[in-house]
Amino acid sequence: MNFDALIDRRGTNSTKWDKMERIYGVSPDDGLSMWVADSDFQVADVIRDKMQAMAEHGIYGYADAETPYRAAIQWWMKTRHNWQIDTREIFSTTGLCNAVGLALDTFTQSGDGVVIFTPVYHAFARIIRQAGREVVECPLVNTDGHYEMDFSAYDAQMTGNEKMLILCSPHNPGGRVWTQDELRAVADFAKRHDLLLVSDEIHQDLVFAGHRHIPMPNAAPDITDRLLVLTAPSKTFNIAGLHTGQVIIPDPDLRARFAARLSALAIEVASVGQLATAAAYSPEGAVWADAQARYVEENAKLFEAAVAEIPGIAPMRLQSTYLSWVDFAGTGMERAEFTRRVEQDAKIAANYGTTFGTGGETFLRFNLATPRSRVVDACARLKSAFADLQ
Repeated sequence: MNFDALIDRRGTNSTKWDKMERIYGVSPDDGLSMWVADSDFQVADVIRDKMQAMAEHGIYGYADAETPYRAAIQWWMKTRHNWQIDTREIFSTTGLCNAVGLALDTFTQSGDGVVIFTPVYHAFARIIRQAGREVVECPLVNTDGHYEMDFSAYDAQMTGNEKMLILCSPHNPGGRVWTQDELRAVADFAKRHDLLLVSDEIHQDLVFAGHRHIPMPNAAPDITDRLLVLTAPSKTFNIAGLHTGQVIIPDPDLRARFAARLSALAIEVASVGQLATAAAYSPEGAVWADAQARYVEENAKLFEAAVAEIPGIAPMRLQSTYLSWVDFAGTGMERAEFTRRVEQDAKIAANYGTTFGTGGETFLRFNLATPRSRVVDACARLKSAFADLQ
């Protein structure tokens, strides 16, 4: 596994590289793509070998990959996260955005309120609104560059119209790994306000040293009657393009309702994604995932230290994910100005903080899942773009 290898993704239908100029005005010829949340690393050999074998077989008809797929997910959650699940609890979707949409469709009605802790993964609000539901933003508290929850404030916001809470655990974009006490508080909040809790745990295997992801069913086993857990191998193993995610539902009544909706919509995932998942969720995949996490952690340390040297710019210290959340508020610049410097002077495409909801106005999100030489280059470019502050 060579995470330092520079792989040219331009002209390969890569959203991350081939759409950056259209969206950000940054040419892939001399710019750096640090926005879309996929990595620039080739996948683990165990996944490539499986894909190669499928390609060489040459027949892509109807396939039954459910048994190895479900068994691998069960093994992974037990081995990696001490989370025992029954294979009957696993439902497949075409990725986690699809999972969120299906959860909204199955368990809420038009006009219902859906709570999110902002700033948070931008697709949540988009999908909620497109489904005709109401986005209820509960802002996180930025305490010395560290996000915390304020449940007293959130309790006061609730009107009774809220039916669902979507949690991002670990948190994107802030990189927080929520503690046992914090997860317990989220569960209690959901119980107090009779909310279905949807816990998006897609970044569960990208956690840094000194931190531990706790699956919500382990943190609060008494709320499994109102819990859906969303998982996927896509972020960890860089297979997001295969569009395969899981909804894990412990409660049999909730399972029956979700199964009925999937059946009515005739939703099935492609076997190629299931077989890739089964290959990834293996001892060989675990070795690769751990090595990647260590590599990205070093990228984060390097990036955070360098960017923090620029007066007025403050990166959040990552505990997980490969997404650095950088605050430009201290520069005193308007959003248009610091964004212009990043895009036009540094020639870096990074996600706009405003898309993550309330609290993201002065931020940009940078993807660090790329060879270290590019991270070093990004640091130099940012220092040059803001040289007048130093």
